[in-house]
Amino acid sequence: MNARSFALRLKITFWLAICLGTARMSSAGSINLAPAREPDISFRNELQHAIDRGLGWLQTNQNSNGWWSTEAHPAVTGLVLMSFQGNPGRNAGQPQPPSIERAYHYLLTSVQPDGGIYRSNLNTYNTSVCMMALLAAEKPEYDPILVKARRFLVGQQNHLAGDPLDGGIGYGDNRTRPDMGNTLFALEALYYTKQLIQDKSPAEPDLDWNAAIKFLQNCQNLPSVNSASWVADDAKNVGGFVYYPGNSNAGSVTNAATGKVALRSYGSVSYDGLLSYIYADLKQDDQRVTALMKWLKSNYTIEENPGMQQQGVYYYYHTMAKALATAQVADLKLSDGRTVNWRRELGLKLLNLQQRDGSWVNTENRWWEKDPALVTAYSVLALELIYRGI
Repeated sequence: MNARSFALRLKITFWLAICLGTARMSSAGSINLAPAREPDISFRNELQHAIDRGLGWLQTNQNSNGWWSTEAHPAVTGLVLMSFQGNPGRNAGQPQPPSIERAYHYLLTSVQPDGGIYRSNLNTYNTSVCMMALLAAEKPEYDPILVKARRFLVGQQNHLAGDPLDGGIGYGDNRTRPDMGNTLFALEALYYTKQLIQDKSPAEPDLDWNAAIKFLQNCQNLPSVNSASWVADDAKNVGGFVYYPGNSNAGSVTNAATGKVALRSYGSVSYDGLLSYIYADLKQDDQRVTALMKWLKSNYTIEENPGMQQQGVYYYYHTMAKALATAQVADLKLSDGRTVNWRRELGLKLLNLQQRDGSWVNTENRWWEKDPALVTAYSVLALELIYRGI
């Protein structure tokens, strides 16, 4: 296979799996293609109108130097670029507007000698998101940058034999403590660039995927695979995820009868867990996946980020859409017996939350969600995934 056809195969896989939202987790654990349901043209038109308005706001609010929101964190610009590239209404043969070219130029100026793509901190997060944006550009000339960035991410994995933090990935800026967020972003970028290192001589380093799975398991409230003292054994929390071993942003709960203190599971990080398990090629019927799906079905809501209320709710919407689309969940059968079309419900929710100027913004500032550029990118990306399955 020549370099051009190789790059084309990679890009097609990427678009089908992420931007088109037509990938699913097979019984073998890998991500495979699956047909979407019969399209709802009327609702698609509504979604496309919201997407166009969101992208219009983003284009108007780009800094003249190519970045959005902050020069210090290219990941924000990377997310915006992905929202433009994933627009279902975009003509694939149409040249990119100068604003997109400026944004990609800014990302390239953020490439560091060590292969990472960052400015001053949050090195793993920035590198991972920027890799996905560069991959979305469909330019084979970016492949050497992606290979070096991949090497950088592999080097961020913790190797702490016998420690529950072993196998995870942290921020990468002299803070080695890993967490679910950084691990997910890294796994995603590494998963979708695997083909770039196939048949390389000498062989490129790769992640210790088994250690990564062990770290994910160590973040899951599941007594059958995680024996840590903080692991919950009550139905409300079993199967969900916490931020990292021994820490949950949703706090803890004390069993009145036994006095045991356990950590609460919460929504956004549990969808992080589902995506991470998919990228790590766990089987669909693996007990860790089935327990997680049971928790997600029991805690399904579009009114809040379960366990966190409105904190991080737009990241929750974005990750929920990506996780359920990638797992090819058409309708979600909840624990109470109801069956919901999550795409329609989440799509309508985002339509109603859109501001008059086309942007989205959270009233809660946690995790930068008062930044309209970041939140608008999250919302547009979610709507694009929803569009593909409606």
